[in-house]
Amino acid sequence: MKIMIVTDAWEPQVNGVVRTLKNTTRELSELGHRVDLLTPLEFRTIPCPTYPEIRLSLLPRRKLRERIDAFGPDALHIATEGPLGMAARAYAIQHKLPFTTAYHTRFPEYVQARFGIPLAATYRFLHWFHKPSLAVMAPTPVVRATSRSTASRTSCCGRAASTSTFFIRWTPRCSTLRGRSSCT
Repeated sequence: MKIMIVTDAWEPQVNGVVRTLKNTTRELSELGHRVDLLTPLEFRTIPCPTYPEIRLSLLPRRKLRERIDAFGPDALHIATEGPLGMAARAYAIQHKLPFTTAYHTRFPEYVQARFGIPLAATYRFLHWFHKPSLAVMAPTPVVRATSRSTASRTSCCGRAASTSTFFIRWTPRCSTLRGRSSCT
């Protein structure tokens, strides 16, 4: 299967979203899928106000359209709600291409803390953004629960942690933790 992942979060950022996408890409490739990432590295960017490590792509629609058309994905996953995510969403709706989205963090709380934008406004935006997607993926039960606007179609997908780097050493104390990582 040919899978295109569109993300506004990418290198040189070091965060959970980037790590999740790198691990997901690696795991999908190991399963035999062809994965193509569309990231800000391919676009002219400006720094995000108050968080300059995040690069916001400028006017990405034309190049994004060309890249999606050239790759011809069987599946489109929109990982973030930034300029690339917005352009990919518009493309998918215009071309009737089914897509999935992701809700990685407690974005409304972050936006409120950084910019003073009311939670309700950001949740309305998220509802609008995620509503046409086939499914919304969240990394943890907490993030899933906070995605109020899309909770009925939100499923947990984990953070795709590398089991060669992170592993559990079982001890008697760990037995009390069993079952807590489930997204049910």
